[in-house]
Amino acid sequence: MRLISWNVNGIRAVAQKGFINWLEAQEADVVCLQETKANEEQLDLFLRNPSGFQSFWHSAQKPGYSGTAVYSRREPHEVIEGIGIPEIDSEGRVLQLDFGDFRLINAYFPNSQREHTRLGYKVDFCNAMLRHTESLRQKGKHVVLCGDFNIAHREIDLRNPKENVNNAGFLPEERAWLDEFEKAGYVDTFRQFTKNPGHYTWWSYRPGVRARNIGWRLDYFWVNQEFRDRLLSARHQPEVLGSDHCPVVLDLR
Repeated sequence: MRLISWNVNGIRAVAQKGFINWLEAQEADVVCLQETKANEEQLDLFLRNPSGFQSFWHSAQKPGYSGTAVYSRREPHEVIEGIGIPEIDSEGRVLQLDFGDFRLINAYFPNSQREHTRLGYKVDFCNAMLRHTESLRQKGKHVVLCGDFNIAHREIDLRNPKENVNNAGFLPEERAWLDEFEKAGYVDTFRQFTKNPGHYTWWSYRPGVRARNIGWRLDYFWVNQEFRDRLLSARHQPEVLGSDHCPVVLDLR
């Protein structure tokens, strides 16, 4: 089973940059998108239901902002929009698909913002997510949590850690939550297969930054540790353009 996650930074924008051709070439079972910036009604049929896929959408109340979507070749047992918290769900940040033995959670974590104005909201979101994943585990569900976390976990996960220690996405509070998440029994799937530095999923649009690979690893697949034996491979697709993020891929047994 192949799962892909990608912050597309606008589904309508990436659609003009070869998104459908990329999607058709992936042999993916499920593709999770973040920052779709659109309501389903604004999209043509090719984007709403590409060949072989059904799609599910959770858009923000604010037009052109945030939003998540999932394309799936497999029929989910259940689709859940949101996480049950109005302040989060109004921004379309969480979309869940239940596949029986595991719950796939597609999440677009908030950005703390330049002056850290949304750090409180970000921390509340993170804590709510951990409570939610733990409640699923207590019910006997495996958890696959993917998306744009807007957090680089460790120094290895961004090119210039020393210069960014007080910047959104690498703040102590954000990194401490990922430490807590990991200690609670969750596995960063990419790091199960790739231990070396230089692997990123987001680059600034400033000229030359992506070409020189001055990036951050903000996009992840995490699973509960009981699910670890299902992991087959995890990788990034930095060669795929169209967004300031690149897709991340997880293959399951």
